[in-house]
Amino acid sequence: MKLVTYNIQYGIGLDGQYDVARIADAVRGADVVALQEVTRNNPRNGGRDMVAEIGEALPDYFAVYGSNFEANIGSRIENGRAITTTFQLGNMMLSKTPIHLSRNLLLPRSRSFEMMNFQRGALEALIETPLGFIRFYSIHLDHRSPVERTRQIQFLRRRLLNYALEGGALSGVAEIGLPELPHPEAFVAMGDFNMLAGSPEYVELAGRPDHQFGMPLTADFAVDAAVRLNVTGDDLASWVDPKDPANTSRHKRIDYVFTSASLARSLQHLWVDHQATGSDHLPVWAELG
Repeated sequence: MKLVTYNIQYGIGLDGQYDVARIADAVRGADVVALQEVTRNNPRNGGRDMVAEIGEALPDYFAVYGSNFEANIGSRIENGRAITTTFQLGNMMLSKTPIHLSRNLLLPRSRSFEMMNFQRGALEALIETPLGFIRFYSIHLDHRSPVERTRQIQFLRRRLLNYALEGGALSGVAEIGLPELPHPEAFVAMGDFNMLAGSPEYVELAGRPDHQFGMPLTADFAVDAAVRLNVTGDDLASWVDPKDPANTSRHKRIDYVFTSASLARSLQHLWVDHQATGSDHLPVWAELG
C-alpha cells in the first residue's frame, strides 16, 4: 500500500505557474493521498476551485475536503438571489477505496500581529485497507511559532491516541439503523508539520531517543517512518526555497509521515520525490506492507 503527502501551495509551482495536472501526476498511483493548502476562490491562484479540479484530474479516487475557514470574497446579490463566494483553505484526502467516515479537526491557534496566521486543521479519514481499518490524517501545522505548533500537536496527539474512547466523528448509529463503524487504534498522520526533526514539538509527538537503546516503540508516541526505516540525510528535504531553489542549504525537512506504533512493522519504504515541481514542497511517499 502506497501513501503520499504533498503540500501543493495553492497549485503554484517553483516556476510561479498554476498547474493542477502536474500535481495530479505527482501523486497518481498512491492508494491514499494527503494534500495540504488546497483552496477555493484564492486570489493568489486566480480564484480556482482546486477541490473540483483535483477531482477531475483524479477521477478514480474517492475524496473528502476540509476547509479550515471561509472568508467572504465577493458575495453579492444577483437577480434577487444571494450568491455566496468565500475564500477557503484546507486539507484534502483521496483514496482508491471508499472513505467511510471523515471529520475536520480545527487545531488551536492564537491571534497574531504583523504576520498572518490562519486557522489550521487536520482532516481525518477512516479507510479500509489490506491491513484493516486505518485512520489517515492530512495535517498542516502553524508556520510561525514552535509554541503554537506544540499546542497543536498536544491537541492532535490526544485525538490520535483517544479515538476509541472519544468515538471519532460518529458513533451510536445503531439508533438510526446503520452499522457501527470500527474504532481502530492504527493511524497514519501525514502532512506539513512545519517543524524540524528533534525540535521540542517533534519530541512531543514522536518522543526522544534513548542514549543507549535508541527510539522507543511505545503506544503513546507516533512513529516517524524515516527514523524507523533509517532514512537520513538530504534525501529527506521536502521544502525548497522558491526564491533560490538551487541552494540546497536552504532546503528543509518539514513534511512527515508518522504512524501508530502498531503499524511500525508494516513500514517498508519512505522516499521524497525530488523531481516534482508543482509546489515549493515535495511529495513524501511511504509504503506499507
